Amino acid sequence: MEKVNTLQPKEAWKLVQEHPNVLFIDTRSLMEHLFVGHPVGCIHIPWIDEPSWTVNPDFVIDVRRAILGGAGGGAPVVLICRSGLRSLEAGQCLVNAGFQNVHNVAEGFEGPLDEHHHRSAVGGWRYHGLPWEQC
Repeated sequence: MEKVNTLQPKEAWKLVQEHPNVLFIDTRSLMEHLFVGHPVGCIHIPWIDEPSWTVNPDFVIDVRRAILGGAGGGAPVVLICRSGLRSLEAGQCLVNAGFQNVHNVAEGFEGPLDEHHHRSAVGGWRYHGLPWEQC
């Protein structure tokens, strides 16, 4: 059975750079994507979003649409969230729907909490100095 592959943030960035057909998806809420920031080159398809904070029932359909929009059917899919947990769930959903070559970014965009309950201090996309932007 296919499973979600785990990539460290720098490995994920390397994959995105080396394969222009990668579909790089930020699975966080719209507010996180816009105001906390997001990796350069990713698109936003939320796994869980406001106002109900429930799983997006159209997640698989939205990913399929994005693939048809240019990434191609065999394109690797790379998912990221805040800490790597939501994107792992989203990735497993894609695998269960028949997707192959699905990757989750370990540590996510902001990484785990440190001893002071701060993010981006001990891990994550931003911690590793990878390209990101925000509105």
